[in-house]
Amino acid sequence: MSERSVKHATFVIERTYDASPARVFAAWATSAAKGMWFVGPDEWQKSSHELDFRVGGRERVSGGPKGGPVHAYDACYQDIVPNERIILAYDMHLDDKRISVSLATIELKPAGAGTRLIYTEQGAFLDGYDDAGSREQGTGHLLDALGASLND
Repeated sequence: MSERSVKHATFVIERTYDASPARVFAAWATSAAKGMWFVGPDEWQKSSHELDFRVGGRERVSGGPKGGPVHAYDACYQDIVPNERIILAYDMHLDDKRISVSLATIELKPAGAGTRLIYTEQGAFLDGYDDAGSREQGTGHLLDALGASLND
């Protein structure tokens, strides 16, 4: 696309998991656990997953269908409160094109014996390559995969 544009949007997704806040937090905080659910479709080729889970730390992962394009995720952790909150800023690329820049907040609240997760994303979607509806749908699939990984 040659026309430059930006669309701003916010979405919120909530999930309740039959796992403690500490266990849900660990699924975000450890590379082995996050690598079980934070992945693209099965048919995608995948890169290595880099996770430096600390304030100021980075996370990088990419993948995509055979032959491209490569979808790349590059995040920087802004705030971490163990078992309660994670805030990160991230951008997404398709090959060499930046398609969005977002701020994401993950809140973990006790819910009986489980956890209520509240995911809020504030995004700037660039040049028509992506949109909030598609991102919300993809994030919902990832949060469902998180839930499945907690049940394994």
